[in-house]
Amino acid sequence: MPYREPVRTAARRPRSTASSTVRSALGKAHGAVPDPVPVFDDGTPAVANLDPDLLAALREAAADAADDGVEIFVNGGWRSPEYQEQLLREAISKYGSAAEAARWVATPGTSAHVAGEAVDIGPSAARAWLSEHGAGYGLCQIYRNEPWHYELRPEAVEHGCPPMYADPTHDPRMRR
Repeated sequence: MPYREPVRTAARRPRSTASSTVRSALGKAHGAVPDPVPVFDDGTPAVANLDPDLLAALREAAADAADDGVEIFVNGGWRSPEYQEQLLREAISKYGSAAEAARWVATPGTSAHVAGEAVDIGPSAARAWLSEHGAGYGLCQIYRNEPWHYELRPEAVEHGCPPMYADPTHDPRMRR
């Protein structure tokens, strides 16, 4: 049976009927990943629309992790701007303010997910494996508060991953 760890994001909180209607309109084609998928799933836009270099590094890491008995799944990847906006609205509702929501969800204009340059990984064994071995593939955890969020940093192969930001509000890319 495939891995199914609950995702702890604004997208997984109980929703109103209005939110559910929008969510169904902005489903898989917009980057939603209702159930974790393997990194080799080319039929899921959240995976297939990732930056090619990120996807190649992720797949190489996943193949090596499998040799160690660890399976890497994608809980989130590429997202459309509309889907990212929906996640942001849900986070504002959940956390009570845009400032607090910004610790967890970026705007469509700043999100690495919208650019296809970020992937959310599970389960915890996969995150632990990437935490130990990811730099060798250029895959780095970017935010201390999001152990599932990885981005490609090719220089990490030789120099190791850069220091993590506490959360996205400390990332200068989020101030565009």
